[in-house]
Amino acid sequence: MTKLSVNINKVATLRNARGGNNPDVCKFALDCEAMGGEGITVHPRPDERHIRRSDVYALRPLLHTEFNIEGYPSPEFIDLVLQVKPTQVTLVPDAPDQITSNHGWDTIAHQAFLTEVIRTFREAGIRTSIFVDPEVEMVEYAAKAGADRVELYTEPYASGYSADREKAIAPYITAAVAAKQQGLGLNAGHDLSLENLAYFAEKIPNLAEVSIGHALICDALYLGLAETIKRYKQCLEVDG
Repeated sequence: MTKLSVNINKVATLRNARGGNNPDVCKFALDCEAMGGEGITVHPRPDERHIRRSDVYALRPLLHTEFNIEGYPSPEFIDLVLQVKPTQVTLVPDAPDQITSNHGWDTIAHQAFLTEVIRTFREAGIRTSIFVDPEVEMVEYAAKAGADRVELYTEPYASGYSADREKAIAPYITAAVAAKQQGLGLNAGHDLSLENLAYFAEKIPNLAEVSIGHALICDALYLGLAETIKRYKQCLEVDG
């Protein structure tokens, strides 16, 4: 079954808005695990506007599920990942001042760079995923770079879901098939929600993991965290 990794960046954003340690990011992550979350995702940006480097170090010895660190592979980020040694590192092509991820890697143009970075993480025993748009060539060249997985950028799917979900899902099905053919594991994330997640999980073969933060945290304000995690996991319960 597809694993649910909870992105806790927004919890850190709330904490940082007031100062102090409320909400407690580490406690929240452990609660997510206790309530059924199968992974924790963080994205420590250079300006530390949400998750801080200190959070990453604090979380690592506490977590019992998969720990996924997202980020642009700058020298500082690579050093952090090598020290912490998470289960998975997800490479994103974000600029330092970017509000949120809004596109995948051009794995053709950045082939040499990605190959070198992935080799470094592979030698450290860290699974590497590359954030890509749902395009067959981008998936194929992610495999050529040595990635273990790709994470499909799902904002276009989420944006088009209400108008025509079959049209919105089509390129993702094609990309998923290409990932399997290349021997890549498949993750997905960005703007997945209780509205669109079940259909995505139903239609995308071999989906190993989804990383969800913003929508999940927003839903938890109304539903409570335990009920929210339960509902997201129900969306991932696809027969067959």
